[in-house]
Amino acid sequence: MGPATGAEAEAPAGSALSAPRLVAAAREELGPGAGRRWRRLPAARALQLAGEVLAVAAGLKPALLYDCGAAGPAELRRYLARLREAGLAPRRLHLLGVEGSALLLHPGLARRRLAALLRARPAPFMDVSAGRQRPALCGPAEAEAIRGHLAALLAHLGAAEATAPGPVSSSEVVPAGWNLCTVVGVLLGYPAAYAFSTEEGAENCLALTPLRVFTVRASCPRIRGGLRVLIYSFSIPESLCAELKEVLDAWCDELKEAFGVQNDFVDLCISSEVVSLPAVAL
Repeated sequence: MGPATGAEAEAPAGSALSAPRLVAAAREELGPGAGRRWRRLPAARALQLAGEVLAVAAGLKPALLYDCGAAGPAELRRYLARLREAGLAPRRLHLLGVEGSALLLHPGLARRRLAALLRARPAPFMDVSAGRQRPALCGPAEAEAIRGHLAALLAHLGAAEATAPGPVSSSEVVPAGWNLCTVVGVLLGYPAAYAFSTEEGAENCLALTPLRVFTVRASCPRIRGGLRVLIYSFSIPESLCAELKEVLDAWCDELKEAFGVQNDFVDLCISSEVVSLPAVAL
């Protein structure tokens, strides 16, 4: 795709977005080769992806984890260019590659999130290692190790943004010893992130543990039909909610503040419910 031109590329930020064009952008740009498999991508999923991109661009969350297929940075850059042509016109975004996964970041918000977690005391990291009887907040040594990984990522993002001009920059980071579950949880903007001992594998102690699942949804009038977008979905062990109450309250206040200074979404809804599952994958 070449650069967008004319009024189409300069569509006002508050204008309605064409749902068929958003669906076509996902189906045609993100699939391998000719995108044959992606031509069967449900329209609802394609629109949800566009809504999540808009939520990042609007500053409602620091990042989204791309999990719709095997597209790499080149395909994602073409997809974002198509969204801009359709009138979404996101602010500057950054594509971060991490061990085969791709995250789309709001650079400024992601850096502020990392910096805030480096200062947080106590650190909102939840140890759910398989060897534990129940979840608990990470101890000082574990928390300090995680902070080291976050500091390295913060330095990487600062250097990448300084050297990559344009509306969409990209970089690849090598996670030396990182627990990606924890780092990705931080980047996605969760108020508390799970951590576990990698020496014990990816197993955890959350099976049949009561978990409070938080969801955040909002309507996007800009996508015709008023698409209801799932902006956040994460869980916190019910037994840790009291210890993390200040963290959760602060996160909720910050989200409401961010919601109040944007005009792409309306009808914010923050809800939670307690569930217990036979197995929990992180």
